[in-house]
Amino acid sequence: MKSFFSQSNVITGLFLALSAFTLSCSGGKILLYPVDGSHWVNMKVLIEELHSRGHSITVIRPKSSWYITEKSPLYTSITIQDNVNDFENFFEDYLSKAMEIERGEGSGLAFLKLQYDLFSMLSTAHEIACKMVSIILEDKMLVKKLQDEQYDLMLTDPAIAGGVFLAHYLKLPLVLNVRWITSGEGHFAIAPSPMSYIPLPGSGHTDKMGFAQRVKNVLFKTFTFLQNRFVVGPHYDILIDKYLDYKTDIVGLIQAADIWLMRADFVFEFPRPTMPNIVYMGGFRCKPSKPLPADLEAFAQSSGEHGFIIMSLGTLVKSLPADMANAIAAAFARLPQKVIWRHLGDRPSNVGNNTLIVDWMPQNDLLGHSKIKAFVAHGGTNGVQEAIFHGVPVLGVPLFFDQFDNLIRVQGKGAGKILKLSELNAEAFEQALRESLNDGSYKRNMQTLSTLHRDQPMRPLDTAIFWIEHVIRHKGATHLRSEFYKMPWYSYHSVDVFLVLFIVAAVCMLSTIAVIRYVCYKICCRRKSKSE
Repeated sequence: MKSFFSQSNVITGLFLALSAFTLSCSGGKILLYPVDGSHWVNMKVLIEELHSRGHSITVIRPKSSWYITEKSPLYTSITIQDNVNDFENFFEDYLSKAMEIERGEGSGLAFLKLQYDLFSMLSTAHEIACKMVSIILEDKMLVKKLQDEQYDLMLTDPAIAGGVFLAHYLKLPLVLNVRWITSGEGHFAIAPSPMSYIPLPGSGHTDKMGFAQRVKNVLFKTFTFLQNRFVVGPHYDILIDKYLDYKTDIVGLIQAADIWLMRADFVFEFPRPTMPNIVYMGGFRCKPSKPLPADLEAFAQSSGEHGFIIMSLGTLVKSLPADMANAIAAAFARLPQKVIWRHLGDRPSNVGNNTLIVDWMPQNDLLGHSKIKAFVAHGGTNGVQEAIFHGVPVLGVPLFFDQFDNLIRVQGKGAGKILKLSELNAEAFEQALRESLNDGSYKRNMQTLSTLHRDQPMRPLDTAIFWIEHVIRHKGATHLRSEFYKMPWYSYHSVDVFLVLFIVAAVCMLSTIAVIRYVCYKICCRRKSKSE
């Protein structure tokens, strides 16, 4: 009897596995509208997995793309002629100026000029994106081809929202690979976000804020609203007025997405309200480490009991100011650990014998090595999530954009430390590194985060693919999507309800006062007539 039940369980398990395989492998047709740069690195992970499961993928790409190749075994491409400025040079110039201001070498006027340049760049990026959509929609043959293909869904990154608009124009179910949208961090557009304990990006706050911090948080919210309303939104308004037959704005189109694949999770994020169509896939691109190339493995093994440190400041950072690079090199040289440093600038004159400078490193594989001790990082989302996955404490040197906020979350959970550019010199850098290496709480807390991150019923990547296929199977996910975005602001915040209740209460109160005064008046009149 026991044998019978064992065989029955095996057959049932095989049947369920085959059913799941059949569900996931009925290949769908996916139209993909990506964002270039590091966003493409994330999107490509999804593309590889979707392709391996039999889905057909078409990628719309600009001719000037940095990383999105025209020919690929993973997808077919539609290349759109565009006219794009050299944003890579912009980022280099912006970083250089931001470093000067952070280190106290720039004036207040220089800071304002830098902010103006950033807004101008954002405006230009969205303007170019909207022009690219216009080029697509003005090409009637291309539009007909896109319509005739009968795609099952649009997968896009809404940081630049051309794909969002095109999905609505083509009336396709919409799945977002998202953390950032045109108006900032994605949660703030779709989920309730009380300003009292949910910090705005850029504020530098955790979820524990005093009064002054809450005031700053509200001001940052106002600033974000104005940025979207006057810097970004007008470019999309032109598209909406020209090509859609209903009135909305770009945030409303983003809010109407079926599924939000959020590149974060609550190991990383502070606890906050969410929505049923937000699917958390933080760390979806993380994977176990592979063996290192022979030269790197030999260098790592030569570190002995002290182990090694790695340092990388991301793909956009080509070099650091010479004095800063020399300070970092001097601090590394005084450590007993070996160091692998991705540095593309001029080689510092004081590099120690323990330091290996490289143009590129297999970051994930190094973070998963048994002798890794710490990660010096700029705080990009990908690097932070890889550090969490492998349980490696972080010394963060944030440079721009969301990096400081990412590192605030790591530091707030006791798994890393932040060193601002304004504080960076050889002594401060060495002290911060030694604290990260010698204080065991950083390692323990990061390993706790790693354990929590890995303790999930499904891999984050499998979860993401499941929900993409769910949208394909059911032609959308309207059962999970709230339609609050169709409500006017005064209805969403119940201003009209409170106004009516106030009027009713005021009428009742005034009526009661009037009746009381009338009764009092009558009583007084009777007394007066009796006395006469």
